[in-house]
Amino acid sequence: MRVGNFQIEEPEEPPRDPFLIATLWPWIDVNNVGTLVLREIKNRYSAYEIGRLSTPGIFYDFTRYRPKIELEEGIKGMSIPNTTLYLARREGKSDLLLLRMREPHLNGELFVRSVLKLLKHFDVKTYILIGSMYDAVPHTRPLLISGYGMGNTAKETVRANGVLPITYTGPSTIVNMITKEAFRLGIETMVFIVSIPQYVVLEEDHEGKLRLIELLGRILDIPLDEDDYLKVLDQKTLILENIEKSPELKAIIPHLEKMYEMRLRVVEKEGAFKLSPEMEELLWKTMGKDIGRA
Repeated sequence: MRVGNFQIEEPEEPPRDPFLIATLWPWIDVNNVGTLVLREIKNRYSAYEIGRLSTPGIFYDFTRYRPKIELEEGIKGMSIPNTTLYLARREGKSDLLLLRMREPHLNGELFVRSVLKLLKHFDVKTYILIGSMYDAVPHTRPLLISGYGMGNTAKETVRANGVLPITYTGPSTIVNMITKEAFRLGIETMVFIVSIPQYVVLEEDHEGKLRLIELLGRILDIPLDEDDYLKVLDQKTLILENIEKSPELKAIIPHLEKMYEMRLRVVEKEGAFKLSPEMEELLWKTMGKDIGRA
Protein backbone atom coordinates (compact mmCIF):
# COMPACT_ATOMS: atom_id res chain seq x y z
CA MET A 1 0.00 0.00 0.00
CA ARG A 2 1.06 3.62 -0.44
CA VAL A 3 1.69 5.90 2.53
CA GLY A 4 2.72 9.28 1.20
CA ASN A 5 5.54 8.49 -1.24
CA PHE A 6 6.43 5.27 0.55
CA GLN A 7 5.47 1.82 -0.67
CA ILE A 8 4.64 -0.20 2.44
CA GLU A 9 4.32 -3.96 2.86
CA GLU A 10 1.83 -4.01 5.70
CA PRO A 11 2.92 -6.47 8.45
CA GLU A 12 0.41 -9.13 9.47
CA GLU A 13 0.13 -7.52 12.90
CA PRO A 14 0.61 -3.77 13.37
CA PRO A 15 3.68 -2.70 15.35
CA ARG A 16 3.01 -2.66 19.08
CA ASP A 17 3.32 0.87 20.60
CA PRO A 18 6.26 1.60 18.31
CA PHE A 19 9.06 4.08 18.75
CA LEU A 20 10.59 5.27 15.50
CA ILE A 21 14.38 5.72 15.45
CA ALA A 22 15.67 7.66 12.47
CA THR A 23 19.08 8.52 11.06
CA LEU A 24 19.93 11.08 8.39
CA TRP A 25 22.79 10.45 5.98
CA PRO A 26 25.07 12.29 5.33
CA TRP A 27 24.11 15.48 7.23
CA ILE A 28 24.38 14.04 10.77
CA ASP A 29 26.10 10.72 10.20
CA VAL A 30 29.79 11.57 10.74
CA ASN A 31 31.88 8.38 10.77
CA ASN A 32 28.65 6.47 10.02
CA VAL A 33 27.65 6.45 13.70
CA GLY A 34 23.88 6.55 13.13
CA THR A 35 24.14 3.93 10.39
CA LEU A 36 26.06 1.63 12.77
CA VAL A 37 23.46 2.05 15.52
CA LEU A 38 20.58 1.18 13.19
CA ARG A 39 22.51 -1.80 11.82
CA GLU A 40 23.15 -3.05 15.36
CA ILE A 41 19.47 -2.82 16.30
CA LYS A 42 18.43 -4.45 13.02
CA ASN A 43 20.76 -7.39 13.58
CA ARG A 44 19.89 -7.79 17.25
CA TYR A 45 16.15 -8.03 16.66
CA SER A 46 16.22 -9.54 13.14
CA ALA A 47 14.46 -6.46 11.79
CA TYR A 48 13.11 -6.68 8.27
CA GLU A 49 12.28 -4.11 5.62
CA ILE A 50 8.64 -3.08 5.36
CA GLY A 51 8.88 0.01 3.20
CA ARG A 52 10.85 2.34 0.95
CA LEU A 53 10.24 5.32 -1.28
CA SER A 54 8.37 4.12 -4.36
CA THR A 55 10.15 6.57 -6.70
CA PRO A 56 13.33 7.83 -5.00
CA GLY A 57 14.26 9.92 -8.04
CA ILE A 58 11.57 12.40 -6.97
CA PHE A 59 13.85 13.33 -4.07
CA TYR A 60 17.39 12.31 -5.02
CA ASP A 61 19.90 13.45 -7.62
CA PHE A 62 21.51 10.22 -8.81
CA THR A 63 24.62 12.09 -9.94
CA ARG A 64 25.21 12.82 -6.22
CA TYR A 65 23.91 9.60 -4.68
CA ARG A 66 25.20 7.15 -7.27
CA PRO A 67 23.37 3.86 -7.97
CA LYS A 68 25.56 0.78 -7.59
CA ILE A 69 25.89 -1.65 -10.47
CA GLU A 70 27.00 -5.28 -10.54
CA LEU A 71 28.45 -6.42 -13.85
CA GLU A 72 28.98 -10.05 -14.76
CA GLU A 73 28.45 -10.83 -18.45
CA GLY A 74 26.10 -7.86 -18.58
CA ILE A 75 24.22 -6.09 -15.82
CA LYS A 76 23.56 -8.62 -13.08
CA GLY A 77 22.00 -6.14 -10.70
CA MET A 78 21.56 -2.50 -9.69
CA SER A 79 20.73 -0.93 -6.34
CA ILE A 80 19.12 2.51 -6.28
CA PRO A 81 19.78 4.88 -3.32
CA ASN A 82 16.67 5.11 -1.20
CA THR A 83 15.18 5.77 2.23
CA THR A 84 14.14 2.52 3.88
CA LEU A 85 11.92 1.53 6.81
CA TYR A 86 12.47 -1.58 8.96
CA LEU A 87 10.43 -3.22 11.70
CA ALA A 88 12.07 -4.73 14.79
CA ARG A 89 9.73 -6.93 16.82
CA ARG A 90 10.45 -7.21 20.55
CA GLU A 91 8.77 -9.70 22.84
CA GLY A 92 7.17 -8.01 25.82
CA LYS A 93 8.41 -4.56 24.77
CA SER A 94 7.44 -1.81 22.39
CA ASP A 95 8.37 -2.58 18.80
CA LEU A 96 10.87 -0.39 16.97
CA LEU A 97 10.56 1.18 13.54
CA LEU A 98 13.95 2.03 12.03
CA LEU A 99 14.14 4.68 9.31
CA ARG A 100 17.44 5.27 7.50
CA MET A 101 16.88 8.52 5.64
CA ARG A 102 18.99 10.01 2.90
CA GLU A 103 18.80 13.77 2.84
CA PRO A 104 16.64 14.86 -0.12
CA HIS A 105 18.07 17.09 -2.85
CA LEU A 106 14.64 17.90 -4.30
CA ASN A 107 11.02 18.24 -3.11
CA GLY A 108 12.04 18.46 0.55
CA GLU A 109 8.60 19.48 1.77
CA LEU A 110 7.05 16.46 0.06
CA PHE A 111 9.64 14.20 1.69
CA VAL A 112 8.81 15.65 5.11
CA ARG A 113 5.06 15.14 4.58
CA SER A 114 5.65 11.53 3.51
CA VAL A 115 7.60 10.72 6.67
CA LEU A 116 4.95 12.41 8.81
CA LYS A 117 2.33 10.21 7.14
CA LEU A 118 4.41 7.17 8.11
CA LEU A 119 4.42 8.29 11.74
CA LYS A 120 0.65 8.75 11.72
CA HIS A 121 -0.01 5.51 9.81
CA PHE A 122 1.86 3.40 12.37
CA ASP A 123 0.55 5.44 15.33
CA VAL A 124 4.08 6.29 16.48
CA LYS A 125 4.10 7.91 19.91
CA THR A 126 7.79 8.91 19.98
CA TYR A 127 10.13 9.93 17.15
CA ILE A 128 13.88 9.79 17.90
CA LEU A 129 16.46 11.25 15.52
CA ILE A 130 20.04 10.12 16.22
CA GLY A 131 23.34 11.02 14.63
CA SER A 132 26.82 12.48 14.96
CA MET A 133 28.68 15.67 14.11
CA TYR A 134 32.23 16.94 14.43
CA ASP A 135 32.82 19.02 17.54
CA ALA A 136 35.64 20.70 19.50
CA VAL A 137 36.08 17.77 21.88
CA PRO A 138 39.15 15.69 22.77
CA HIS A 139 39.45 11.95 22.29
CA THR A 140 40.73 11.73 25.89
CA ARG A 141 37.30 12.39 27.42
CA PRO A 142 33.94 10.62 27.16
CA LEU A 143 32.08 11.65 24.02
CA LEU A 144 29.36 14.16 24.73
CA ILE A 145 25.78 13.78 23.53
CA SER A 146 23.83 16.94 22.77
CA GLY A 147 20.15 17.12 21.97
CA TYR A 148 16.69 18.23 22.92
CA GLY A 149 13.20 16.95 23.54
CA MET A 150 9.84 18.33 22.48
CA GLY A 151 6.98 17.23 24.71
CA ASN A 152 6.87 16.84 28.50
CA THR A 153 8.03 13.21 28.60
CA ALA A 154 10.69 13.82 25.96
CA LYS A 155 12.10 16.83 27.79
CA GLU A 156 12.32 14.91 31.06
CA THR A 157 13.98 11.95 29.33
CA VAL A 158 16.61 14.22 27.77
CA ARG A 159 17.28 15.96 31.09
CA ALA A 160 17.43 12.75 33.11
CA ASN A 161 20.04 11.25 30.78
CA GLY A 162 22.52 14.12 31.03
CA VAL A 163 22.14 15.23 27.42
CA LEU A 164 23.67 18.64 26.76
CA PRO A 165 21.40 21.29 25.26
CA ILE A 166 22.06 22.43 21.69
CA THR A 167 22.43 26.16 21.04
CA TYR A 168 22.79 26.82 17.33
CA THR A 169 21.66 29.22 14.62
CA GLY A 170 22.76 28.51 11.07
CA PRO A 171 22.43 26.22 8.06
CA SER A 172 20.40 23.08 8.63
CA THR A 173 18.40 20.47 6.75
CA ILE A 174 14.75 20.49 5.71
CA VAL A 175 14.45 17.10 7.42
CA ASN A 176 14.43 18.91 10.79
CA MET A 177 10.87 19.91 9.86
CA ILE A 178 9.87 16.31 10.62
CA THR A 179 10.83 16.81 14.27
CA LYS A 180 9.00 20.14 14.48
CA GLU A 181 5.83 19.02 12.71
CA ALA A 182 5.68 15.64 14.47
CA PHE A 183 5.53 17.45 17.81
CA ARG A 184 2.78 19.69 16.48
CA LEU A 185 0.83 16.52 15.63
CA GLY A 186 1.11 15.30 19.23
CA ILE A 187 4.13 12.99 18.79
CA GLU A 188 6.88 13.24 21.42
CA THR A 189 10.20 13.95 19.71
CA MET A 190 13.84 13.63 20.78
CA VAL A 191 17.12 14.40 19.02
CA PHE A 192 20.48 12.97 20.13
CA ILE A 193 23.76 14.00 18.46
CA VAL A 194 27.06 12.54 19.65
CA SER A 195 30.08 14.84 19.36
CA ILE A 196 33.03 13.38 17.44
CA PRO A 197 36.57 14.85 17.69
CA GLN A 198 37.21 16.74 14.48
CA TYR A 199 40.51 14.97 13.93
CA VAL A 200 39.10 11.44 14.27
CA VAL A 201 38.02 10.35 10.79
CA LEU A 202 36.87 6.73 10.62
CA GLU A 203 34.79 4.56 8.32
CA GLU A 204 33.11 3.03 11.38
CA ASP A 205 33.27 4.90 14.69
CA HIS A 206 32.61 2.31 17.38
CA GLU A 207 32.93 4.69 20.32
CA GLY A 208 30.32 7.02 18.88
CA LYS A 209 28.07 4.06 18.21
CA LEU A 210 28.51 2.76 21.76
CA ARG A 211 27.63 6.13 23.31
CA LEU A 212 24.33 6.26 21.43
CA ILE A 213 23.55 2.58 22.06
CA GLU A 214 24.12 3.14 25.79
CA LEU A 215 21.69 6.05 25.75
CA LEU A 216 19.05 4.26 23.71
CA GLY A 217 19.51 1.24 25.94
CA ARG A 218 18.45 3.25 28.98
CA ILE A 219 15.46 4.78 27.22
CA LEU A 220 14.23 1.78 25.22
CA ASP A 221 15.60 -1.15 27.23
CA ILE A 222 18.09 -2.33 24.59
CA PRO A 223 20.78 -4.58 26.13
CA LEU A 224 24.44 -3.82 25.46
CA ASP A 225 26.84 -6.15 23.67
CA GLU A 226 30.19 -6.60 25.46
CA ASP A 227 31.91 -7.00 22.08
CA ASP A 228 31.18 -3.31 21.44
CA TYR A 229 33.48 -2.35 24.32
CA LEU A 230 36.29 -4.48 22.90
CA LYS A 231 35.92 -2.82 19.50
CA VAL A 232 36.12 0.61 21.15
CA LEU A 233 39.30 -0.35 23.02
CA ASP A 234 40.94 -1.63 19.83
CA GLN A 235 39.98 1.52 17.95
CA LYS A 236 41.18 3.76 20.78
CA THR A 237 44.58 2.09 20.61
CA LEU A 238 44.88 2.87 16.90
CA ILE A 239 43.80 6.49 17.45
CA LEU A 240 46.41 6.95 20.20
CA GLU A 241 49.12 5.48 17.97
CA ASN A 242 48.25 7.92 15.18
CA ILE A 243 48.20 10.91 17.52
CA GLU A 244 51.63 9.98 18.90
CA LYS A 245 52.96 10.44 15.37
CA SER A 246 51.52 13.98 15.10
CA PRO A 247 53.14 16.69 17.29
CA GLU A 248 50.58 19.20 15.96
CA LEU A 249 47.65 17.16 17.25
CA LYS A 250 49.34 16.47 20.57
CA ALA A 251 49.72 20.22 21.08
CA ILE A 252 46.01 20.81 20.47
CA ILE A 253 44.65 18.17 22.89
CA PRO A 254 45.28 20.14 26.15
CA HIS A 255 43.33 23.11 24.76
CA LEU A 256 40.40 20.88 23.85
CA GLU A 257 40.48 19.23 27.27
CA LYS A 258 40.35 22.64 28.97
CA MET A 259 37.40 23.72 26.84
CA TYR A 260 35.66 20.40 27.50
CA GLU A 261 35.86 20.92 31.29
CA MET A 262 34.69 24.53 30.98
CA ARG A 263 31.77 23.38 28.87
CA LEU A 264 30.63 20.91 31.50
CA ARG A 265 30.99 23.49 34.30
CA VAL A 266 28.81 25.96 32.40
CA VAL A 267 26.15 23.32 31.91
CA GLU A 268 26.20 22.37 35.61
CA LYS A 269 25.88 26.03 36.64
CA GLU A 270 23.39 27.41 34.16
CA GLY A 271 21.74 24.37 32.61
CA ALA A 272 22.70 25.52 29.11
CA PHE A 273 25.84 25.67 27.03
CA LYS A 274 27.00 28.47 24.80
CA LEU A 275 30.57 29.42 23.95
CA SER A 276 31.59 32.92 24.98
CA PRO A 277 33.12 35.13 22.27
CA GLU A 278 36.52 34.66 23.96
CA MET A 279 36.21 30.89 23.85
CA GLU A 280 35.01 31.03 20.26
CA GLU A 281 38.16 32.99 19.36
CA LEU A 282 40.37 30.53 21.25
CA LEU A 283 38.71 27.63 19.46
CA TRP A 284 39.23 29.00 15.98
CA LYS A 285 42.83 29.99 16.73
CA THR A 286 43.51 26.55 18.14
CA MET A 287 41.98 24.60 15.29
CA GLY A 288 42.92 27.04 12.54
CA LYS A 289 39.49 26.92 10.95
CA ASP A 290 35.76 26.77 11.69
CA ILE A 291 35.18 23.09 12.49
CA GLY A 292 31.51 23.45 13.42
CA ARG A 293 29.85 22.06 16.49
CA ALA A 294 27.02 19.73 17.43
